[in-house]
Amino acid sequence: MHYASFRFLVTLALISFVAISSAFAQQAGGAQEQPASQEQPASIDLQTQTSSSTSTRAPVPAPTPEDAGWHFDVTPYLWFAGNRGTVGALGRNVSVHATPGDLLSHLDIGLMGAAEARYNRVVINGDLMWIRVSDSKALPFTGLGAVSADVRVGELVWTSNLGYRVINSPKFKFDANAGIRYWHLGQKLSFNPTILGINFNGSQNWVDVVVGGRVQVPVSKKAVIDLVGDVGGWDATAKLDYQFATLLGFKLCPRWTLQLGYRYLFIDYRQNNAVYNTITSGGIVGFTYSFK
Repeated sequence: MHYASFRFLVTLALISFVAISSAFAQQAGGAQEQPASQEQPASIDLQTQTSSSTSTRAPVPAPTPEDAGWHFDVTPYLWFAGNRGTVGALGRNVSVHATPGDLLSHLDIGLMGAAEARYNRVVINGDLMWIRVSDSKALPFTGLGAVSADVRVGELVWTSNLGYRVINSPKFKFDANAGIRYWHLGQKLSFNPTILGINFNGSQNWVDVVVGGRVQVPVSKKAVIDLVGDVGGWDATAKLDYQFATLLGFKLCPRWTLQLGYRYLFIDYRQNNAVYNTITSGGIVGFTYSFK
């Protein structure tokens, strides 16, 4: 912003200098040569003043067709993430460590995607991640009256933000936003067969308020770097909840853009005798379809 103001002042000073030099040159020429009529110098001065006033007037920025009006983007993606940390319930905690290969090998179903709607500088966006993994293991003992155990774990994370494009220049864009992140964790443990009635089916749900932003920096006519991040929790629900992502977008055609990057998501939730303190991180690949 300071650079734009400085450039405007320099341009204004140069235009003023040219206009003053032209006026002095015309006056000097009039002193050496008698004008044919008395009305001609007045006409020249009037034109010079009008031209100078028009040239030094600050241009009024008008929204370009690229930025004005509604814009809609939809981005289905795959997050090849691993998970590590501590989870617990009823006063008992256990460490977990799952690689991206571990999660993919036990994945039952998943859905990941992001969407954005922008009107001029007002931005609304959302991000959804829903996965369900499961595993079945034979039990080495029969004292429980069961020969195997099945476990199913589901996680849904939905983030929704309302933001404003604070800086909107061709070389740099910055959006500030605030919103919520909804978490749902579901666990189901069942023994087969069992006569003890010790099957378990429970879930935790909470919402964190988050604030953050996004930076866009074009690096060429077809490539742009996106830096995205937010933070929330603050002991209101979760103790801490934050994420950041770095993406490189490459425009394949006017409506399709390939997205490649890395995402990191941290959550520390400790409520109702439940603990969920984990880091989920890994590479992202996706495609963005732009309606405008």
